[in-house]
Amino acid sequence: MILVWIETYKGEALTSSWEALGAGRTLADQLSVPLVALVLGENASAVAVQTGQYGADQAFACDDTTLNGFRLEPYAAVLTKLVETHQPKFVIAVGSSRARELLAASAADTNSGLLTEVTDLSLQADGAVQVTRPAYAGKIIMQAAGSSGGTQYLALRGRAFKPNAINEGAQTKVETVEPVLSEDEIATKIETFEEETGTVNLTDAAIIVSGGRGMANNPKDAPGDAGDAAVWKAKDGFENTLQPLADVLGAAIGASRAAVDAGYIPYAHQVGQTGKTVSPDLYIACGISGAIQHQAGMRTSKIIVAINKDPEAPIFKMARYGIVGDLYQAVPALTAALKAKLGN
Repeated sequence: MILVWIETYKGEALTSSWEALGAGRTLADQLSVPLVALVLGENASAVAVQTGQYGADQAFACDDTTLNGFRLEPYAAVLTKLVETHQPKFVIAVGSSRARELLAASAADTNSGLLTEVTDLSLQADGAVQVTRPAYAGKIIMQAAGSSGGTQYLALRGRAFKPNAINEGAQTKVETVEPVLSEDEIATKIETFEEETGTVNLTDAAIIVSGGRGMANNPKDAPGDAGDAAVWKAKDGFENTLQPLADVLGAAIGASRAAVDAGYIPYAHQVGQTGKTVSPDLYIACGISGAIQHQAGMRTSKIIVAINKDPEAPIFKMARYGIVGDLYQAVPALTAALKAKLGN
């Protein structure tokens, strides 16, 4: 058995979870074992049925209210019990912060190995998995192998694996599982949720347009002293220069840490070692020098386009395409050209 955790939010599967089923399908076919999805929490049974369309042969579901809202203790208890009972060869999830926490806890409970940030995988002759993963903030790519015995946990890097083709007519057998912990046995309590407005899902974005410290070079007149004016100009640049380009491309807006620290844009947009790790098909870096901390968060982007005044900026060493010039001239021209080309 290959067991794949399907992460959900408000009773719906995160689209990134289908990538884990794609990776699991490859291993399941090579080992000739079933690919089994695990869905926990609100609306779990309905999501479990949906997993069949994305390649799962079977599914476990637990709709118990103790699993509504992610809490590590009850989630890990269910996963660990299933691993101990069924002894899956692999447990797989796309490595969100919740997935890494869950897999690490269950791996520790079962004395199993965990490999994270997996971008590619293959089976060795002895049945052990060999994976490719970035290390040292993405500066090197390393090969690592798991144990050939017992259960191996794998946390995948988002957008590194393709989902299976959707088969809308596919059926999957859903088995209901019971929770392991009762509410009074769970130390963590959820009192309330407070959702942030205006946040973006950078992790799933296929295209990202990012701005950096250079956004403050906006020539537009601004009120206030020099410091306030720089912030005002940069905020205006994100809203009225980068956002139109993102709208044309259907992209998310990202930012470097320098831009976030300077107050140009909220932390939710930060890409880098202390922000989001992203792997879009297209990453457009505007006014970003390309410090190693930023590179760590976007190095695996398939195509990188850099726009910067400084021809020596490190970002150009990573970029497939580069524009040396003022982003406030280049980006509007690019937006206009794309509008004409795409017809929107």
